[in-house]
Amino acid sequence: MARRERVMRMSVELPLWRALAGYRVLTMLYAIGFFATAYSGFARPWLALAYYAVLFVWTLATLPKVTNAANCTKRFLAADLTVALTGILLTPFADAHERVMDGGPTLPSIWTAGSVLAFAIKGGWRWAAVASTLVAVANLVERGTPARDTVHNVVLVWVASIAIGYVVEVARASERTLARALEIEAATRERERLARDIHDSVLQVLAMVQRRGAVIGGEAAELGRLAGEQEVALRTLVSGGLVPVSRVSEDAAEGAVVRMVEEPEGADPDGPVDLRALLAPYAGSLVNLAEPGAPVLLAPAAARELAAAVGAALDNVREHVGEQARAWILVEDEPDEVIVTVRDEGPGIPDGRLAEAEGEGRLGVALSIRGRLRDLGGTAELISVPGQGTEVELKAPKKTAGTRGTGARGKAADHE
Repeated sequence: MARRERVMRMSVELPLWRALAGYRVLTMLYAIGFFATAYSGFARPWLALAYYAVLFVWTLATLPKVTNAANCTKRFLAADLTVALTGILLTPFADAHERVMDGGPTLPSIWTAGSVLAFAIKGGWRWAAVASTLVAVANLVERGTPARDTVHNVVLVWVASIAIGYVVEVARASERTLARALEIEAATRERERLARDIHDSVLQVLAMVQRRGAVIGGEAAELGRLAGEQEVALRTLVSGGLVPVSRVSEDAAEGAVVRMVEEPEGADPDGPVDLRALLAPYAGSLVNLAEPGAPVLLAPAAARELAAAVGAALDNVREHVGEQARAWILVEDEPDEVIVTVRDEGPGIPDGRLAEAEGEGRLGVALSIRGRLRDLGGTAELISVPGQGTEVELKAPKKTAGTRGTGARGKAADHE
């Protein structure tokens, strides 16, 4: 079945850039509107009018520059800050001296803060500190004296821009950490899926070759010994596994990126399948299958995983109870879930044996049974009384939100 690559992109910066673009437009209109209401009070209104014409064209023309970090280049930031500083320094020449001394607004007014915030979002708190310091110097030059309201505005812009820059840096670090965690989770789940398949096939064959070789003797015994060594090595690899290098922050402008390869949902044209058909091959002279008279319908992937878990339980019965051990399979079709019970008449599992087996790398219960049911959003419960056999109860919901499960508990036949 063909697979597709799903891309998860996470970024808290994009909303900030959108907000900044809106802020620049609104504050530009505010500055022009203030000039229109106080036009008669300006000493040289033509100078202010020329500046506002430049500010209007510049703001609208540079909107694409403030959509993301990649477009917001250092050259643009320098030019944008120059426009703001020029407007501040032109204020004493365009406006009346009395209004300037009384603490009237500069020509760009609060539009200047947008230029400083662009530095903060792009480069963090250090860039914000440099830009706000330049704005502070320009305001002091424009006013001529460090008046209280001027100092208040300067400190406000300085603190706000540095704080936003620091928050952006923390958010970027959090995005990278989250992306790395998702990458590790995806790799771990894929490793567990492969481990289940290996346990159901390769490890079982190697274990059989080892046992048969020891019985036959001669050259077959050596072959069995080699198979046993390879089984141990493969179990160690499966239980440890490797996590691939994370592919995050592929594009800093767009935020952290995680790619996961997955099976396409809804790719099976046959729709739900009857679980009874998948369990029928397990029935025989030693395995009794009891099932409902009506079809037990499940999603194809869920039905295959549930049937594979039943097969793993039966494999463990044969391995640990004996080739001639009897087992019973009971299928129950409930309204919201399907319950499959596998029972044997073996000696049972001693307390602590499952944990010990997992520590040795024998992951039949942990992966082939528990892992499968966990991925389906179901559970696997084990009841084992020494001397009275073992019972495995597998519960799979009929409706699952994908392959991601909610956790599982183990309940397997004499499984290791």
